[in-house]
Amino acid sequence: MREAEAIAWINDPAPDGQWGSPNELTLPINERGLLLADGLFETVLILDGQPRLLAEHLGRWHHSAALLGLAKPPGEATVEPLIQRAISRSGISSGALRLNWSRGNGGHGANTRGIAIPPAEAGESSNPSEANRAHRFWLQLNPHQPNFDPVRVIVSPTERRCATSLLSQCKTFAYGPSIQARRQAQAAGADDALLPSSSGELSCGTTTNLMVRSGSGWITPPLSSGCLPGIMRHRALVLGVAQEQPIDEAALMDSPGALLINSLGCRAISHLGPTALPITPDAEALWWSLL
Repeated sequence: MREAEAIAWINDPAPDGQWGSPNELTLPINERGLLLADGLFETVLILDGQPRLLAEHLGRWHHSAALLGLAKPPGEATVEPLIQRAISRSGISSGALRLNWSRGNGGHGANTRGIAIPPAEAGESSNPSEANRAHRFWLQLNPHQPNFDPVRVIVSPTERRCATSLLSQCKTFAYGPSIQARRQAQAAGADDALLPSSSGELSCGTTTNLMVRSGSGWITPPLSSGCLPGIMRHRALVLGVAQEQPIDEAALMDSPGALLINSLGCRAISHLGPTALPITPDAEALWWSLL
């Protein structure tokens, strides 16, 4: 059996797109996703050769594009066959699939720079296909196994989630604050960092949603904290497993258990800074039940 290898696809320059290694495929240097982080992505779990919760991910992708004035991303009829081809070509049956949607070069041309968006590319065109042509879609599939290892966290002393920003409601390319918070965690001997909200309470992890056990069950910060509307978080709310409630550092310290969750795994919080926390024993079982 051949070893599974990461694979990528991009919707240009060939008419049917181009397949290759993530290290080989390229983007133009006037790509707004590269220069300005002007784009969205979704990370979809591939398990047993099938994408999990794909409809939910595509729903958030499309909602986020509308919210930020991007053209409508590809739908399931386009994405699902590409996923199956990526799985077949790579040999990956358990992996992390990233779907990317960028404003492309914004239709500006080679001699234009800056952040301005022409009306036709700001969702104001009478011809939707005209806006779509300037946008760029690519995907990448890497091997991945769901992670359930306990995690040590700190609270970032500098980075925040903005409670009022449109970007906080979307999974955008702009991960600078999370990168800096992760650096701070590593410097402190921890694995990850929690990001406070600009409104004061805790919001989320660098790439995860926060869930804390309370006397009435699981609670998770409300979207008004600026946390990402995560897919697994949403599943927990819809299924009645969790409810929204503001969470501060004291509530986390006093809780009988807490975890960080996303589509790729669920990790019990073992320490907040130097302080050991009770490790909830059912993080993995909870994740599977939501999946």
